[in-house]
Amino acid sequence: MGVGKNMVASIRYWLKAFGICEGNQRTRLGDYLFDEENGKDRYIEDLATLWLLHFTLVFSQEATLYHLFFCDYQKGHTQFERDQVVTYVKLDMIESGKQNLFNENTVKKDVAVLIQNYALPRKAQSNEDFSSMLIDLDLIRQNAEGKGYYFNIEGKRKVQKEIFMYALLRLKEREGDNTISYETVQDEIGLAFCMQDHETIEMLKQLAKDYSEYISYSDNAGIRMVQFTKDLDKEQVLNDYYEKNV
Repeated sequence: MGVGKNMVASIRYWLKAFGICEGNQRTRLGDYLFDEENGKDRYIEDLATLWLLHFTLVFSQEATLYHLFFCDYQKGHTQFERDQVVTYVKLDMIESGKQNLFNENTVKKDVAVLIQNYALPRKAQSNEDFSSMLIDLDLIRQNAEGKGYYFNIEGKRKVQKEIFMYALLRLKEREGDNTISYETVQDEIGLAFCMQDHETIEMLKQLAKDYSEYISYSDNAGIRMVQFTKDLDKEQVLNDYYEKNV
């Protein structure tokens, strides 16, 4: 069966959004996971790979809706309906002076795809309703009435510490600083993983213990900071997980 131009464009878009390809070439992450001979999880069989792809999708902001939804909208909302997310996107674009770029039908479709990617329908009609790999993260659920959704804060799958550490290193690269405030970590990583404050703090404490040579976490008079004390390669952190678990 042939693949049409629109499908090719869609595939290229998602490969870039997930950080797997840039143009016609695989990225470093794409090679690490999917190289024909040495890829760590070519068939995406491990939950850690899903977390890694989810984080990259949100963090890269190639698909801007995903960062806005998980890292901004989630701050003030635990439950939502599709139209409420569309309205939030519209208001955000107005505030940023991009109202002329807002297309309601396009945003509605994008929101529908996002929800389809993460939320299993309460009454699945076909195998296609189970087809999105990100559903396994269990980050979004449909409510009992079937009209709205909620962030599954309590029941979500737990992110592996090595994936969180990888995310911290990505954030350090972007910030260009060895010191990062807790608030920035929570806004850019904790919320991406749908983690509450206490979960993120416990994760940082654990990482400061397990990677004590490279990172420290402090809370002095309510000022919480993450300090990187030594360079650490992102792939080394991923190896810490994949060489033991896959």
